[in-house]
Amino acid sequence: MSGFSFSEQQLADLVGQVLDEARDQGATDCDVDISESFGQNVSVRLGEVETIEYNRDKGMGVTVYQGQQKGHASTSDFSANALADTVRAALAIARFTAADEFAGLPDKALLATHFPDLDLYHAWDLPVEEAIRLATECEDAARAVDPRITNSEGGSASTHASRWAYGNSLGFVGTGTGSRYSLSAAVIAEDASGMQRDYWYTSMRDPAELESAVSVGRKAGERAVRRLGAKRVKTGEYPVLFEASLASSLLGNWVNAVSGSSLYRKSSFLTDSLGKAVFAPCVTIVDDPFLKKGLGSSVFDAEGVATQRRTLIDAGVQQGYFLSSYSARKLGMQSTGNAGGAHNLLVTPTASFEELLAELGTGLFVTELLGHGTNMVTGDYSRGAAGFWVENGKIRYPVEEITVAGNLRDMFKDIIGIGSDIQLSSSRRVGSLLIRRMTVAGE
Repeated sequence: MSGFSFSEQQLADLVGQVLDEARDQGATDCDVDISESFGQNVSVRLGEVETIEYNRDKGMGVTVYQGQQKGHASTSDFSANALADTVRAALAIARFTAADEFAGLPDKALLATHFPDLDLYHAWDLPVEEAIRLATECEDAARAVDPRITNSEGGSASTHASRWAYGNSLGFVGTGTGSRYSLSAAVIAEDASGMQRDYWYTSMRDPAELESAVSVGRKAGERAVRRLGAKRVKTGEYPVLFEASLASSLLGNWVNAVSGSSLYRKSSFLTDSLGKAVFAPCVTIVDDPFLKKGLGSSVFDAEGVATQRRTLIDAGVQQGYFLSSYSARKLGMQSTGNAGGAHNLLVTPTASFEELLAELGTGLFVTELLGHGTNMVTGDYSRGAAGFWVENGKIRYPVEEITVAGNLRDMFKDIIGIGSDIQLSSSRRVGSLLIRRMTVAGE
C-alpha cells in the first residue's frame, strides 16, 4: 500500500481552515481533530490464505461552543465546502443543547508547548506476499509443536499507520504520526480428554522489535498443548497468580475506577480514594507518556493538554486520578492530561515469575478469564477462569470450568508480588500478579 495522502503540515493547515470557518460562522470556541490511517491485515488458516484486507480512512471531527452550549459533527470529506457544512451542522446542534457550566476548552496554561520526538512511527513497506509468508510461518510453527494440534484458527500479520492533527481556538495546534504492527497465531489441540485452544501474539510500533513469527507460533502451540487434560479443582480459598496478560485487565479495572467520568458520576468503588491506601504497599504504578516507542506515548492528550509523567500509586497509596478538562471541572480539580485515557502504565516488579510460583506454594495460576463479572460500583469481581493447579511452587496440571471471585478493593490490597515477566505488546507494562487469597469455585 502506498503511504499517507497528507503531510502533518497539510493536516495542521486543514485544522486552521476549520478553526477560521468556525470563528467566521459565530462559534465562541472550537476544537478540531483530523486524522488519516491505512493498514493491511492478512490471515491464513491451515496453510491457505483466508483473508487479505486493506483499509484507508480519513476523518475530521469538529466541536463548537456557543457560550456553554456544545455541538459536534464529523465528515470524511476534506473539501472546503464539506468542512464548512460540517461546522454549520455542529453549530446547529449546539443551538439545541442545554448549556453546561463545565463544558469548554481546556485551560490555556495547561496546553502543550514542548514537542519531543517519541519515535512513534516506523515505516514498514510489507508486500502482501511477505505478509502471507510471515502469517504462514507463524501458523506452521504453531502446528508443528505437537501432533495433538489438530486444527487452527490461523496465523495473521497486520500493519497499521496513522497521522493526526489537533487544534483549538486557544491557538494550539499539534500533530503526530504513529505505527503499529502485529503477528499472531491461534491453534486447537486435541486428545482423549477433549479440545483446547490458545494463542499468542506480538505487537510493536517498530517492526524490528516484533518477536519472530516462529517464536510467536511456537508459543501459541505450546500454550494450547499444555492445557490438554484439564480438570476442575475443589472449591475453596486459595492464593491466585494472574498471568501478565490478565494482570493488565485488572489494571484496566483500576484505571476505570479512578477515571474522571466514573468519579464524578460516583459509579466507582474508589470514589474519594486520593491519599488513601488502595493497593498493597508493594505496588507502585507510574503513568509515563514519554516512553520512546511506547504504545500509549503522547506529548499531548486528546484536548492538547500537555501530558506528564506521574506516579499514580506510590507504595500502595493513590496519588492522582485520570482527568480530562470536563471531568476535572466537575470534580473541582485540574486536568491531568488524560483526555483519551491512561498512557503507558509501568508497574514496578518485585520478583521473577519463578519466585512468584514459589511464593504461591499451593493454589491457582490463571491464564484465561471468561465473561464480564465486574461491578465497578461495588468492586465485586467474579470471572470464569482456566489455568493451572500449582503445588509446592510447581505447576502440576491444567484446570478449567472454575470461577475466581473476590472484591477488587480487597484484591488490590492483597497483592503480595508482581512479576518481572512484563509483556511489551501493551501500554500496560505489568508482570504476573500474585494475590494472597481469592475464592475459587470448582467442584
